[in-house]
Amino acid sequence: MAGLPLIVIRPEPGNRETVDRARAMGIDARGFPLFEVAPLSWDAPSPDGFTGLLAGSANVFRHGGPTLEPLRILPVHAVGAATADAARAAGFEVAQTGSGGLQPVVEHLAAGRYLRLAGEERVPLLQPAGVLLETRVVYAVRALPLPPALQTILREGAIVALHSGEAAGHFAKETTESNINHRAIAIACLAPRIGEMAGKGWLKTGIAPERTDHALLALALQMCQTV
Repeated sequence: MAGLPLIVIRPEPGNRETVDRARAMGIDARGFPLFEVAPLSWDAPSPDGFTGLLAGSANVFRHGGPTLEPLRILPVHAVGAATADAARAAGFEVAQTGSGGLQPVVEHLAAGRYLRLAGEERVPLLQPAGVLLETRVVYAVRALPLPPALQTILREGAIVALHSGEAAGHFAKETTESNINHRAIAIACLAPRIGEMAGKGWLKTGIAPERTDHALLALALQMCQTV
């Protein structure tokens, strides 16, 4: 079953970015976004009294809208490079860029009060002593059903890149309900939690050594050549 295509299901614009990176590496990558991101109406508190912003997704800055304007005086603590880049593009200064999830970012915060900007579905965080988090929800991610064209590809065999636990759970549910044999599908996961949420029974489950798109695609390339 060598030479399986790589399916990318993350929402846009990340989907196209990942597909383009994969194709540049020689991977037969195909984009089928199974999620769409929509902005929500939200109210921003006064920035007075906050030490900084905590952001776990670039979608915060892509979909936060004009309500973000008064918060630009606060430094951003971003989950990763893509989120940091989106923050800078929106006019924010970045104080910290993580690489292994949002919890390690929180653990390195100085004592103070921070505003967490997030989506409806978000990872719970443990607050270290002296760190207070206040949350505002600025966007929502809506799951989409498997299109017929993707169902056909999956039944013939594929490798699927999973960038989040929510994506893993949704993909597992959709393939089960569509009676698609999981043994025909290998999954490349950005982190161990994602593999856990995808469940068992897949042809192969791979976990990227780092939480970066580059590491995930390097894993996918290896799986495409060997699965």
